[in-house]
Amino acid sequence: MPILFQAYTTLGVDESIRMHVSVATSMGIIIPTAIRSFIAHRQRGTVDIGVVRRWILPMGFGVIIASIIAAFISGKALAGIFAVIAALISIRMLVGGDKWRLGEDLPREPWQSIAGGVIGFFSTFMGIGGGNLVNAYMTLYGRPMIQAVGTASAVGLIISIPAVMGYIWGGWGVPGLPPFSAGYVNLLGMIVMIPISVLAAPYGVRLAHALSRRQLELSFGIFLAVVSARFFWTLIP
Repeated sequence: MPILFQAYTTLGVDESIRMHVSVATSMGIIIPTAIRSFIAHRQRGTVDIGVVRRWILPMGFGVIIASIIAAFISGKALAGIFAVIAALISIRMLVGGDKWRLGEDLPREPWQSIAGGVIGFFSTFMGIGGGNLVNAYMTLYGRPMIQAVGTASAVGLIISIPAVMGYIWGGWGVPGLPPFSAGYVNLLGMIVMIPISVLAAPYGVRLAHALSRRQLELSFGIFLAVVSARFFWTLIP
């Protein structure tokens, strides 16, 4: 998503819709990437299918609500939401360690479903497919980082498909959209990015399995800190 935002900035896409287009197009790219990543993680046994099944309905509901709201808020507000959430997750990952733990296992219902809805809601504003939020949530409850990453690959599908539909609906007929757009989803951006993303996904899986939990946390944390700072910078008048 940050790469798309920078590309649309360079191409001169109107600031009022630039963030919407970046997030929506990112969601479209996530669909095939999540499929490839999910298959790879499932083969290695790191996807908690039980959690995924419990999250399908509440997460989808959260995505729909967020898509409706996103259609009516400003680009700066969307960028601000992204920057704040990314910064909070970054702090969690960088400070990290076992001291940041809310329990020894994931909570029972209805809290599990509520968590899924919240993750779906905020992920839709960020265009991230839920990966970073799922990682933060599951590790706070003692789940291994690699399992959190694997489960997040499946969550990406639950979030991205309804989010893309919502962003198409929300952006339909909006003036100033880049060429070859369906609502806020830029099809040309998807065509360019999807092959690269799909080809890179298995290498990401291998890297995730090769690194320790702390190395994964630091990698996520540093990346999100840089991205968050970049978006906070865009909010400065």
